[in-house]
Amino acid sequence: MTKRTQPEESTNNPSESLGLHLVPAQHDMLVHTAADRRLAVEHWLLAGLDGPKRDRARMEWQEFKVAMMPLGVRFCAVRIPEALVHRVVRTNDARMAAEYLGAALDDSPVIHDPRHRRYYALAPASMPERWRNATSPWRLLGVDFLGREAMMGIPRVDCVTLNPRAWATYWAVPMSSAGVLCEPTTIAKLIAAAKRSPVRPETGA
Repeated sequence: MTKRTQPEESTNNPSESLGLHLVPAQHDMLVHTAADRRLAVEHWLLAGLDGPKRDRARMEWQEFKVAMMPLGVRFCAVRIPEALVHRVVRTNDARMAAEYLGAALDDSPVIHDPRHRRYYALAPASMPERWRNATSPWRLLGVDFLGREAMMGIPRVDCVTLNPRAWATYWAVPMSSAGVLCEPTTIAKLIAAAKRSPVRPETGA
C-alpha cells in the first residue's frame, strides 16, 4: 500500500509558502546598479569609435563633460527646437519639459542643449533614410535629422540636470540602458502633438 504524505502546513506569507525568501532592498545595492547601468551606457556610446577617437571622447568627457561624436553609425539624432517642445508642454520650465519628454518617448534618451535651445531625441541610425518622405513636413517646424557625416556633442552619462550657470548640454532624459533608443513612432507622435498645439502669443512659442 502506498503511503500518503501529509501536506505541509501553510503559512500566512505566500512568498514563504512558495519557497521564496524576500531580501530587503539595500541602498548600496541600488547605487551600484545605477552605476553599472551608466557604465554600460558609456561603453555602448564609445563602442562605435575607433581607438584614438574613443580616447579623445573620454578625454573630452573628463575635461569638458561633452564629447563630440559622429552620428549615423549606432544612432542618429532628431533635432527639435526648444520652442516646439515648450509649445506642447505649455511651459518654459526645463524640468517639466524633461518629465513630459520622458513620458512621451517611453523614457528613451533625449539631450537638451539649452544654449542653442534645442532638444535631440536619439533614434536608430536607419531613421533618416526610412522616414525621409514621411517626415519632410517636419522641416517646416524646424525639426531635422542628424545622421551620417554629422557630429554632435554627447554629454557625459552623469550629466543629467540643467546647470543654470554653465548652461551646458545634458541628458534631459538619460539613456535607461545601453542601446535603448527612441522609437520613431513615438517621436512622430510628439511632433504631431506639438504641431496641433496652439502658439502662445506671449512668447511666440
